[in-house]
Amino acid sequence: MSFLIDSSIMFTSQVLFFGFGWLFFMRKLFKDYEVRQYVVQVIFSVTFAFSCTMFELIIFEILGVLNSSSRYFHWKLNLCVILLILVFMVPFYIGYFVVSNIRLLHRQKLLFACVLWLTFMYFFWKLGDPFPILSPKHGILSIEQLISRVGVIGVTLMALLSGFGAVNCPYTYMSYFLRNVTDADILALERRLLQTMDMIVSKKKRIAVAHRTMFQRGEVQNKPGGFWGMIKSVTTSVPGSENLSLIQQEVDALEELSRQLFLETADLHATKERIEYSKTFQGKYFNFLGYFFSIYCVWKIFMATINIVFDRVGKTDPVTRGIEITVNYLGIQFDVKFWSQHISFILVGIIIVTSIRGLLITLTKFFYAISSSKSSNVIVLLLAQIMGMYFVSSVLLIRMSMPPEYRTIITEVLGELQFNFYHRWFDVIFLVSALSSILFLYLAHKQAPEKHMAL
Repeated sequence: MSFLIDSSIMFTSQVLFFGFGWLFFMRKLFKDYEVRQYVVQVIFSVTFAFSCTMFELIIFEILGVLNSSSRYFHWKLNLCVILLILVFMVPFYIGYFVVSNIRLLHRQKLLFACVLWLTFMYFFWKLGDPFPILSPKHGILSIEQLISRVGVIGVTLMALLSGFGAVNCPYTYMSYFLRNVTDADILALERRLLQTMDMIVSKKKRIAVAHRTMFQRGEVQNKPGGFWGMIKSVTTSVPGSENLSLIQQEVDALEELSRQLFLETADLHATKERIEYSKTFQGKYFNFLGYFFSIYCVWKIFMATINIVFDRVGKTDPVTRGIEITVNYLGIQFDVKFWSQHISFILVGIIIVTSIRGLLITLTKFFYAISSSKSSNVIVLLLAQIMGMYFVSSVLLIRMSMPPEYRTIITEVLGELQFNFYHRWFDVIFLVSALSSILFLYLAHKQAPEKHMAL
């Protein structure tokens, strides 16, 4: 009886998650597209529902909601379904819709879709060879074999996004990195843009006048006919006439310059608005957050370096470890186990909410940037694949943030995975991503003032 009640609770939450994914698909991703594939919408919503269910089960582990045998069953069921979607269903439909957009392969699209899926499976399987992620005793289609490979891709993606976000967030929020832009700078650049536009109009007028003069001469004089006659009339300069090819080259160069000046003007206006915004109360608040995140970024880079150099992975969750250090330092009586449970619950909840929200915002921006009417279905399926792998990998990493007594069922369901490898791999990719982002933003920030001074 208790199993049926627990299953009804899980089913109800999955229906709600499915509905939210469906609304997100309709209202955010496909609001500007009339052509929608029903199967794409279902796959995206189901992936979102089972991804959120994994996070729900993590919360249930900490709170002790549901019977332990029910939680184990739903963990197993959830992982089997999400792996079936990520490894078999989504890659096949991606290949199917890619082939459908190629007219030459339209008649045999099912066959070519199978070929693309088999190609994906080959590279997906070979992905596990260079990594010490699994014991060789597991079967080919076991959960351990599939989730180990999904985990490598997902952890790599998470580390790349985390490294860039940890650096870009303080760079975006802090007013320290804003260039000093005045109204005089904007007016000077706008004046140069108007001068460039005037020169373009003037030279195009000269070209139009020259064409009219050549046309009038052609009506009076005997002009060679045919294609070669037209080419000769344009390229041959008659005494007193304009050199049209040279003027056209100048027009092309000025139009390219005008585009660059327009982008620079828009950038200066945006920077000026950010300077004005930084003076408001909300701007000062985000500036404070920028300093906080900069300290966090430096700390994360330092700890990632220490972990890599000394091949270190924490055995205790960060909350319990932090409370133990504080209690020992202050020398006070404190129930570490009791409070670590509640603080871990809050911390894990914040991680889950911010992960879902941040990923959905990123996916929406990415979709709007590269989608079109023909490629939209393929891109949505790719986003579903990324989302599923991201959330599965989040479970692997969040496990370390939980006290040991709450990891038992998760560890049993995931099997004999090399959990320490995923944490070390995350540190390596995070460090590379963060340092690359620092270098990129430094060069971009350094080049921008020089570019304005050159103008």
